[in-house]
Amino acid sequence: MSASGQAASGAPASTVEREARRTALILATAQAIVGSAAPICFALGALAGHFLLGVDKSLATAPLTGFNVGVAVGALPAAAIVRRMGQRDGFLTGTGLTALGGIIATIALYQSSFWLFAFGLLVVGFGGAFVQQFRFAAADNAPPAFKARAISFVLAGGVFTAMLGPQVVIFTKDLLAPVMFAGAFASLVVLAGIGAIVLAQLRPRPMVEKVVEVTSTGRPLIEIVTRPRFITALVCAVGSYALMTFVMTGAPLAMVGCGFTSDEATLGISWHVMAMFAPSFFTGRLISRFGAPTIVAIGFVLLIACGLVALSGIQLWQFWTALILLGLGWNFGFIGSTAIVAECYTPEEKGKVQGFHDFVLFSSVAFGSLMSGAVYNAWGWDMLAWILFPFSGLCLAMLALQGMLDRRQRAA
Repeated sequence: MSASGQAASGAPASTVEREARRTALILATAQAIVGSAAPICFALGALAGHFLLGVDKSLATAPLTGFNVGVAVGALPAAAIVRRMGQRDGFLTGTGLTALGGIIATIALYQSSFWLFAFGLLVVGFGGAFVQQFRFAAADNAPPAFKARAISFVLAGGVFTAMLGPQVVIFTKDLLAPVMFAGAFASLVVLAGIGAIVLAQLRPRPMVEKVVEVTSTGRPLIEIVTRPRFITALVCAVGSYALMTFVMTGAPLAMVGCGFTSDEATLGISWHVMAMFAPSFFTGRLISRFGAPTIVAIGFVLLIACGLVALSGIQLWQFWTALILLGLGWNFGFIGSTAIVAECYTPEEKGKVQGFHDFVLFSSVAFGSLMSGAVYNAWGWDMLAWILFPFSGLCLAMLALQGMLDRRQRAA
């Protein structure tokens, strides 16, 4: 039962928060394990695509685009499945898709089939759409004062993802030699299985809540998503996530292109993912103290700093520092934006709003990942960095405008 439902039934506040913390811990652990599929794909997707292609390498990032398309296409079905089946059974369905995608990707590498490999990552991405629901599930099961911290708590599981995913890559990518990278993608089956065991510990949701969700849908979706506050939050979420993916996707290609090894590129992704999730231990408290819009604005300033460092040179420390700043900017920008989105809907509206949010978000992310390979192939690493500036500026301008609207409403 959600926190609001528990409160309505007379459960003590301490019991509600304790149950919310338990749910968040389970989801954080699952994020660390099943979520490791993402950094494995990020570290090797473009490199494997580059390896599988012929002379023209402009589509090297297409497998990662497949992953992001899977997340985007899976957003609405994942939200609907979780709403219909409940969090536990819905999330277990997602782990099955992750395992299936790993099997397909491994077979594709054995057959040297570029497009089958891209399809395999698409299926992994579809499973990843369920992982994206973890943060919403944590917020939905938390009392209002704990929502932002619950989101941060779950995303903090990504700190372990940052360590686990890249280490799996380093130790398994040659496990099925001479087929390059096959071992790493086969490991997704194991990770999905362990994640399923963890997610099975979630408590089933009572049927009464499912009836309420089916019979009461709240406001029309168009009314919710056309409100200025939701639009600002969505644009900032898209901006932080799509820009991060755009630069991160091209980074391993750029590092290997500058003479560094694939292991060094993988460690760069490890530092990046660590920076994405480590601040989650305190981002929620920062949002509670300073407000989500302020934290989002700091995130975009960090993305601008990432671009400046990336343009300063092509030494390994410059790549890694840029990736760290990129991860920090994503954390503040995306978690802050998610917290604002969570304020824009009621419990009965959550499924359709969350699904719409993630569909728009990951469609944009997929486009960014595809463009990353094309832009890098045509203009190089510097252009990837330059593109950070105008889009970050746009998001900062929208935040400033929303702040003006909020002040006028409070004064009225």
